[in-house]
Amino acid sequence: MDDTLPPVYVVRHGVTDWNIEGRFQGARNVPLNATGQRQAADNGRLLKSLIGEQAENYDFVSSPLSRTRETMELLRGAMDLEPNGYRTDRRLIEVCFGDWEGQTYDELAETVPDHIEERLRDKWNFQPRGENAESYEILSWRVAAWLNDVTAPTVCVTHGGVIRTLFHIVAGTPGSEAADLPVPHDRVLKIDDGTLNWMEISA
Repeated sequence: MDDTLPPVYVVRHGVTDWNIEGRFQGARNVPLNATGQRQAADNGRLLKSLIGEQAENYDFVSSPLSRTRETMELLRGAMDLEPNGYRTDRRLIEVCFGDWEGQTYDELAETVPDHIEERLRDKWNFQPRGENAESYEILSWRVAAWLNDVTAPTVCVTHGGVIRTLFHIVAGTPGSEAADLPVPHDRVLKIDDGTLNWMEISA
């Protein structure tokens, strides 16, 4: 990855009830719950401490899904910025899970156990059935295209799958490892000089 990339701060959307229930969200619009709203505001306060008055020099961009837009608006509000002062980019939408969206692992294990087994064998390359369904590998192509267009310091609100592909694209993490990386809702990922580091509010 080109190490001339300007600093990029990446935030996963706050938690939703579907996250808690273990449902595949993918490209569905699912609202934040109260915990997710608090996480979004907390991440805004963290970003304010990290970039402060430099925020005016940053491009703020979000996935267009409702949970990421809600996160961005709460985050910007906590930074004392106009909540709607950002743009969206469809390349930042979560990996599409096709027919799996809205279902849990347990439900899928009852109906398509062979597909679950297939995913467990190769999570990075597995592509669910259904319209517009993607694998993490396919997702990484559009995320890499977005990252290639980043020319200014950026704050990005996106999804867990997108962040996993960033570890693969920027740091060269093998897909088999990147697909299983934990991605917290309550921290900020900083990409700078070809490295990725999780930032959090000091105790």
